[in-house]
Amino acid sequence: MELILPTNQNTSTPVTLDTKVLVVIGANGSGKSSFGRELHKRYAGRSVWISGMHSLFLSSEENETPADGNELARLQSMIAERLFMPRLSEYEKLILHLQTEEFEAAVKYKEDCKLTPDLLPPVTKIDRIQTIWEKMFPHNRLVRKSGFIELASTSIDGDSYTAGRMSDGEKLVFYLIGAVLCAPVNALLIIEEPEILLHDSIKNPLWDEIEAIRPDCTYVYLTHDIDFAASRDSSKRLWIRSYNADARIWDYELIENTDTFPEEVYMEILGSRKPILFIEGTDSNSIDNRLYPLIFPDYKVKPMGGCQKVIETTKAFSQLKDFHTLDSKGIVDRDRRTEGEIAYLREQHIYVPDVAEVENLLMLEPVIKTVAKRLMKDPEVVFSQVKENVIKLFLKDLESQVLLHARHRVQKKLETALNRKMSTVEELTEHVESIRETVHVDDIYTGIKSKFIQYAETGDYKNILRVYNQKGMLPQSQLCKYCGISNKESYLNLILSILRENKEDADVIRTSIKECLGT
Repeated sequence: MELILPTNQNTSTPVTLDTKVLVVIGANGSGKSSFGRELHKRYAGRSVWISGMHSLFLSSEENETPADGNELARLQSMIAERLFMPRLSEYEKLILHLQTEEFEAAVKYKEDCKLTPDLLPPVTKIDRIQTIWEKMFPHNRLVRKSGFIELASTSIDGDSYTAGRMSDGEKLVFYLIGAVLCAPVNALLIIEEPEILLHDSIKNPLWDEIEAIRPDCTYVYLTHDIDFAASRDSSKRLWIRSYNADARIWDYELIENTDTFPEEVYMEILGSRKPILFIEGTDSNSIDNRLYPLIFPDYKVKPMGGCQKVIETTKAFSQLKDFHTLDSKGIVDRDRRTEGEIAYLREQHIYVPDVAEVENLLMLEPVIKTVAKRLMKDPEVVFSQVKENVIKLFLKDLESQVLLHARHRVQKKLETALNRKMSTVEELTEHVESIRETVHVDDIYTGIKSKFIQYAETGDYKNILRVYNQKGMLPQSQLCKYCGISNKESYLNLILSILRENKEDADVIRTSIKECLGT
């Protein structure tokens, strides 16, 4: 269907779009619903407004005041309506409509069978709703009894109850399927918040099923759910930045696909007005994912998986800044990077913490002292004990740590040496044979070991945290024991709790971690 879209402030000509599915995405308050209502008004007579949340409740709209301004007449009319004509929700109206259609189909089938005894029963809208509904809720089934729709458990002893006592989610799924089935042929369906009240496991499959049963319709989704927006294959996507209600003009852009930027992330950014901070990891329980949102509350933190994905995405998003106008930064683990590597990443707005592991951020001196003070322990004594233990652990692991860093340094030197243009195989062979003479492994190893021994002998705690890759350092340092708490998880949870309180000690922790990141 070719849609003439509402007025866009970025163009002087009307915007038209030929599509069967349009996803309109934007932050709360950006003007998505107003955009949908404008389309609904433009295509009056062939458009249907479907709002899952509003369908379950009575409309708050009252009858307009009569033209003569008689307030008493309006009140009398309203009272009479509520006394003698109880108001129904859209969901209840749909149930009545479907039951009426079901009754009429049953009567017609009975009469038709008198002439054609072997006639198959008709498939009604309730039949089609039931098929999809039971796919979404496989442990329940819909049962029709004496004009009522009941819900029953698939268990043998499951008690049934009427449709009015379904959960809001069960009602909503029933309503959405029924509302689309009852729409006119070739209708424009404007669906407000299609994901609301729906569990993540069913929201995308449900709309796949609904689109399949009404392929004649055009779907316009108004949403801020990124996962849902990304799930609509072969759709056009439109991002609304803002809305001028007085002028009835929107600021919006069509979102074009790009090979260099993950679409789900792109759309997530567009649905948020915060700048973005890309970090490593995918696990929602990881330290990165729990800590960084509280260190950078003004940023939307998005885990990207590996460090290379963070680097690629941050650079790609920065290149698109002229389009989306939002700021973006990245954080990657140190991973024994050289100062040259770190300087290059910083130029790309990608920060590397001055500690070897993200766990080491929890071992920073100001963080330890803040937690100790909160737990009524002597901060100086606790830190002194932890520092002494960390130095002992570092000395115990010194040989393996030196080898880790030496291997990384040699690997980088080999990559640099081979990253040279050669035109013949003879040149390549000669160059590879000469590398051994230019990459001095013994010197690299000795230099790193000398520095590490110096850190230990001088008690250089800050530099030990910078080079010591040991995820078990925190529990092995006995920090939790000295603070009087049970384990590492309790220690982390206390830090997160302090940050959420956002008081003076939260500023100490936040500042020390930001300084460690060089921001």
